[in-house]
Amino acid sequence: MSERASFLLKLMAGAGLLFLHLPLAFIVLYAFSTEEKSYQFPPPGYTTRWFAVAWERQDIWAALTLSVQVALIATALALVLGTLAAGALARTRFFGREAISLLIVLPIALPGIVTGISLRSAFAIADIPFSFWTIVLGHATFCIVVVYNNAVARLRRTSPSLIEASMDLGADSFQTFRHVVLPNLATSLLAGGMLAFALSFDEVIVTTFTAGQQTTLPIWMLTELIRPRQRPVTNVVAVFVMAVTFIPILAAYYLTRDTADVAGSGK
Repeated sequence: MSERASFLLKLMAGAGLLFLHLPLAFIVLYAFSTEEKSYQFPPPGYTTRWFAVAWERQDIWAALTLSVQVALIATALALVLGTLAAGALARTRFFGREAISLLIVLPIALPGIVTGISLRSAFAIADIPFSFWTIVLGHATFCIVVVYNNAVARLRRTSPSLIEASMDLGADSFQTFRHVVLPNLATSLLAGGMLAFALSFDEVIVTTFTAGQQTTLPIWMLTELIRPRQRPVTNVVAVFVMAVTFIPILAAYYLTRDTADVAGSGK
C-alpha cells in the first residue's frame, strides 16, 4: 500500500472516530457549564456545582439503584441461560439447530422498539402487571444473546478431546464441567457478563415498554431532557453512565482479545 493510500485510510478512520465521539465530548463539556437552560457554545463559564446538585438528588439515586438491580439480575439470568444454550448448540448437530441459533440471537438483531412492543403485548395477553420483574425479563432477552455469542464461540474453539479425556479418566459430567469446561469458558463468560450489564444498564427503548411506573436511570434522563432548567445535571448523569458502561466494555475487550488460542484448540 502506498504512503498516500495509507494516509487517506488513517484520515478517514480519524474522521469516523471524530464523528462518533465528538457528541460525547460535548456532553462532558456541558456537564461543567454554568448555564442552566441553554446550550451556548462555548459555555459562558465552567463550574463543578452540578455534580454536587446531582449527588443530592434522591430521584437520581432511586433511578440508579433500580438500574443496577435490574442489570445485575438480568446479567445473572443471561449467564445461566446463555451458557446452557451455547452448550446445547455448540457440541451437537440436529435438524433445526441453525434455526434455533437464529431465534436466540434475534432479539438483539431486531430494532428495540419491535422487541419492546412484542414484550408489552405478551405481558398484556398473559395479564402480567408491569413491574420490576417485567423490566428484568425484557432486558434478559438481549443480554442472553451477548453471553450466548461469547460462550458458543469459545466452545467451538475448544477441542472436544479435552472433555473426552476427562470422561475417560473417570470424571462425571459435573466434574468435567467444573474442572474442564468452565475454566475454558471463564474469561468469555466474564466478558459476556460485563457486556450484558452495560447493555442492560443503559437500555431505554425496551424499558419504556416494560417499565410501567418504574423509572430506571436512562428513563429518568429521557424525562429530564424535556425540562427547561438544570440541564447540566442531566449531562452529569450522562457522564456517569458513560463511565459505568465504558469500563466493563473495555474490560471485556482486554479479557477476550488474546483468547484466540484456547487450551486444546490445536489438538
